[in-house]
Amino acid sequence: MLIPFRDENPTLRPPLVTLAIIATCVLVSLYQLTLSAREEQVFVLGFGMVPSVLFGTRQLSASIPAVDPWLSVVTSMFLHGGLLHLAGNMVYLWVFGNNIEDAMGHVRFTFFYLLSGAAAALTQAFVEPNSSIPMIGASGAVSGVLGAYLVLHPHARVDVLFVYGLVTTLRLPAMAVLGWWIVIQVINVMLTEPGQGGVAWFAHIGGFVAGMTLIPFFRHAHIPLVGGARRRGPWG
Repeated sequence: MLIPFRDENPTLRPPLVTLAIIATCVLVSLYQLTLSAREEQVFVLGFGMVPSVLFGTRQLSASIPAVDPWLSVVTSMFLHGGLLHLAGNMVYLWVFGNNIEDAMGHVRFTFFYLLSGAAAALTQAFVEPNSSIPMIGASGAVSGVLGAYLVLHPHARVDVLFVYGLVTTLRLPAMAVLGWWIVIQVINVMLTEPGQGGVAWFAHIGGFVAGMTLIPFFRHAHIPLVGGARRRGPWG
């Protein structure tokens, strides 16, 4: 297992949107911790993305407070299924998100993040349109950030924890870290039976592809594709 915790790729601007997304996800997760098991189930049903509800083949009970099904594509990105789920997503977002935000600016990054997350959610929904299992988490949107990073900074060095019995620190090129990440997602798609629930692997792949596709249009014109890491920058 490779767990990234830092990249050698400084930024020129503070990652305000990245920080805001992390803060929002943390606050929502803290709120979820205050709920009983039944209350959290209702909360996740009302604000998570349920494919069958999205496509109108099922309806939630009128007693469940809920947003419009299509708005749930967005709200689902800020809910998580526990602290480990939250931590994993936020670590990846922190390590890679600041550089993507720096490459396109705060406003463009906001739209890029939401579009990547929406593409991820819709990929999962189209694969399992009759599913009544709510999909939650920032994984799809963060996957878009990873796809964009692979296109922009494949040669940037990333510090990772290599966990295999013992824990070792390695410094690897981003293409190796993110290439291994997407391979794992594809393997899990092949091994997971449709409708089994659990991790939304198709959403990860959909978000990753969306990020790779969108980054040429969202980056500032002076930012090269398949470039290297910056050598200097005040925001590390």
